[in-house]
Amino acid sequence: MKTEFENILEKSFAYILEKLGKEQVDNYKTLMAYYRCAMMEIETKFNVLNEEFSLALDRNPINSIKTRLKSFESIKEKLQRKGLPLKVESIEENLNDVAGVRVVCSFTEDVYTLAEALLKQDDIVLIEKKDYIANPKENGYRSLHLIVSVPIFLAKEKRYMRVEIQLRTIAMDVWASLEHQLRYKKENEFTTQMAMELKKCAQLSAELDSRMDALREIVGNRE
Repeated sequence: MKTEFENILEKSFAYILEKLGKEQVDNYKTLMAYYRCAMMEIETKFNVLNEEFSLALDRNPINSIKTRLKSFESIKEKLQRKGLPLKVESIEENLNDVAGVRVVCSFTEDVYTLAEALLKQDDIVLIEKKDYIANPKENGYRSLHLIVSVPIFLAKEKRYMRVEIQLRTIAMDVWASLEHQLRYKKENEFTTQMAMELKKCAQLSAELDSRMDALREIVGNRE
């Protein structure tokens, strides 16, 4: 039975072959497999941290972990926007978000605790950090973004691959998911009024996180 990854690649190959040629298709397939391995490495690291912190905190700081591999169409569009050639080498050299891991945490403090623990590991190299929790985007979006380099161990070599990591709370994740559905719904025009309303919802989401953090501290102090 084919994996979801294999099905995605298979659907893309006819189009990629037309655009890149057979040799580049083979190289693309290999590169995507490397990115998939890198996502697995990061996911495993977070699962281990979740298990460790569950013993110390008597709860699991991670609610869920999701991975995604950027589609060829999205990769092509991003390279074109940057004025870069449509080549496999260009993907690895210039794009940081081909492989993505989203970690949804219970509380805001968990986001920073897990990020700090990951970055302390000696095989993780931090390339870029953007804290949209401390400094939300104009539309209200909140999340902690990390671009890291992680080694994958192949049969004959160790290779470092870049992965984009997003860490956020459940409230942040719900808001981001619904905001994306509403903003990019093709049948409807997204108005300024809708943007303002979504920003208010983001503020309510931030208040919810703050209140839940306060409750967590109260419960912790009673134990």
